[in-house]
Amino acid sequence: MANHPSAEKRNRASEAKRSRNRIRKNAVKNAVKKLRLNKDKKSASEQLTSVASLLDKLAKNNFIHKNKAANLKSKLSKHVNTLK
Repeated sequence: MANHPSAEKRNRASEAKRSRNRIRKNAVKNAVKKLRLNKDKKSASEQLTSVASLLDKLAKNNFIHKNKAANLKSKLSKHVNTLK
């Protein structure tokens, strides 16, 4: 347990950041998984725009690396283009 007020404050801030990051991480994982499981090209292409936007926002805020966001967007767009 923290002994100094600054350490207690750091613990509170870390816990808040951890909960925010968990929410973001799960949102990305669920969005990507939903898009990969989607078999309809029209709805998948609509989903792709929202997922790409989410990835761009997270890359802008350094939650994920910009190259990881680009790789995910590329793979997902390939997936959508192969759908019938």
